[in-house]
Amino acid sequence: MTAKHVITFSTWFYLGIFFLYLFGPLAVMGVTAFNTPSYPQAFPFEAFTWHWFAVLSEDKDVLYGFTNSIKIGVLVVCLSVPLGLAGALVMQMVYSRARSLYYLVVVSPVLTPGVIIGISTVIFWRDFTTLTGMRFMYDGTVLVVLGQSSFIAAYCMLIILARLQRFDRGLQEAALDLGASHTQVFFHILLPFLRPAMLSAAVLAFLSSFENYNTTTIAILADKTLTTVLAGRVRQGSTPAISALAVVIISVTVIAAILYEVLRRRDDARKAIQLRNAATAEAMELSPA
Repeated sequence: MTAKHVITFSTWFYLGIFFLYLFGPLAVMGVTAFNTPSYPQAFPFEAFTWHWFAVLSEDKDVLYGFTNSIKIGVLVVCLSVPLGLAGALVMQMVYSRARSLYYLVVVSPVLTPGVIIGISTVIFWRDFTTLTGMRFMYDGTVLVVLGQSSFIAAYCMLIILARLQRFDRGLQEAALDLGASHTQVFFHILLPFLRPAMLSAAVLAFLSSFENYNTTTIAILADKTLTTVLAGRVRQGSTPAISALAVVIISVTVIAAILYEVLRRRDDARKAIQLRNAATAEAMELSPA
């Protein structure tokens, strides 16, 4: 056996172990969702059933937590993406000497444990609402959105900042020289350039909010989300209905990813056709009659 064969075998062996570690639990969980025993059991497989999906559809706590998590995730996106965009724009405007300090301040929530963020959010807004009389803000959903946005906005800022650093300032200066206002430059030049990063930041913000537990479990107060409901169920003893929920979430995620890839490739193909047609038209105009 040559060294090339050893390297090839080692590479494929490592990849096999890696994907087994990554997807093995998901495969086992998927099997338990369709197996008949009342306890999650993949082997032996007794009989195929849809029973646990029916049980899941009748579980009011899980369904309420799921819908509440989606609502919170959407609100976090609506708050975190604009904050991240503003933070990235300010990062480009501050003096270079103050940029490091500003970066440390806005990124520090990412380095703070989620439990600390949750406790700080509850204490601050409890005292704030008591002093101002705005008791309606001392609500589990509001506190979770504010607590999660405090660090998810930093993720959004980093994504948008990476895109913003490739922005050609000459386009902005040319538009201003031609008479465009700063508002027009922002909405017609800068935002279209940052749109891919903002969409990526929105997806990341929603997923980070949906799966967050440490901050949520403290700031949610008496309310509940999917993660808090599942944590309580696991402590009491898991059932295949939880596996059925995981199968549903994974299926929706995979379908959404495939749909996005199909739409992206279709858009790329349409742009390629437009560029080819434009190049053909330009060549025909330049060709001698």
